[in-house]
Amino acid sequence: MKYIPRDIEHKITALNKEYSCLLITGPRQVGKSTVLEHLMEPERKRVALDDLQERALARRDPAMFLQIHEAPVLIDEVQYAPELFPYIKIAIDNGAPAGSFWLTGSRMFHLMKPAQESLAGRAAILQMTSLSQHEIYGSGENAPFTVSLPDIKSRAATHAPANLSELYARIWQGSMPGHVSGKFTDRDVFYSSYLATYIDRDVSEEIEGVDKLLFHDFIRAAACRVSRMLNVHDIAKDVGVTDATAKSWLSVLEKSSVIFYLRPYSNNLLQRTVKTPKLYFFDTGLAAFLTRYSTPDILTNGAINGAILENYVIAELRKSWLNDGKDCPLWYYRDKDSNEIDAVLESDGQLHPLEIKRSVNPGTELTGAFKILDKSAVPRGMGAVLCMREELTAIDQQNLVVPVWMI
Repeated sequence: MKYIPRDIEHKITALNKEYSCLLITGPRQVGKSTVLEHLMEPERKRVALDDLQERALARRDPAMFLQIHEAPVLIDEVQYAPELFPYIKIAIDNGAPAGSFWLTGSRMFHLMKPAQESLAGRAAILQMTSLSQHEIYGSGENAPFTVSLPDIKSRAATHAPANLSELYARIWQGSMPGHVSGKFTDRDVFYSSYLATYIDRDVSEEIEGVDKLLFHDFIRAAACRVSRMLNVHDIAKDVGVTDATAKSWLSVLEKSSVIFYLRPYSNNLLQRTVKTPKLYFFDTGLAAFLTRYSTPDILTNGAINGAILENYVIAELRKSWLNDGKDCPLWYYRDKDSNEIDAVLESDGQLHPLEIKRSVNPGTELTGAFKILDKSAVPRGMGAVLCMREELTAIDQQNLVVPVWMI
């Protein structure tokens, strides 16, 4: 299998010189262990808590576990043994040198309460996603996407151009390293196996006695609603479970980073904004598989073609920031008067409105809602329409037209 260099590597290397503990979280099979194994020194040993014997020792006697697996050590899937966190904390407080502990977890840090209690302020925490389009198709260094004309123009040299059909092929193929690298060539078998493993391991551990077939249907019902405002009742009704169950199951999907939410932007000067988040999948290939689009061409003309394009764009925007070790300051805007902006990016003290369209030649009408942000306490900066056009251009002096491949 060909190793695909990851944009986050430089951040891992830099932080490893400063922190005793490095924790990388993210969905299953996005390459957390692979990138660390690629970077780790010969003296560092790896232990995986997928191994039930190792997991049992770590939970029963964490002090002995850390004596057997001495630092520097890489511990995979650390969420399976939260008992380790207090002992790692003790080691750090006792002066463990930089780079002593590398940890990976398939659960988001802010949803791992034991890790928060022990490692907050003591560990460098990075969130890793599936491959970005820059990592798969581009070259050179990654930079967080900003609505700056010089910055966007520079992306033409590091990102690979793509027309509409090529972009939908990217969306349909997905961004999971196991498939993109060529290790697993059959896309359908790959995603089917991925879901089976995820439900058998992570979901079954979170929800005792879960009906696995019903949970599979539940994930599919969620995938049918990508890029839409979350409606728990509708998803529950589709699957035949209670609203409380649907809410709990969505929490499991979020905790394991299968889905993520985009929160609505608001401040005290924008009081009519909605409070409901929008739902997205971390990988559009998984969403396309779940919604049963058998080819990129069918997806291009399918009922969710606009929604899954938006999901792809939002995910790529997040990746560009997360791969630089930064939280992505991204929201969407919608108010009770039906004014809506697909995404709002805050950067350098300004709000940058973004509209996402499948169009090749977007018109001025797409930027009409941008002026609503003028009521905000934060000044409005340059906006952009992210679309299927193949070259960078502009609508006017305040609004760029940016090809999706440049994200």
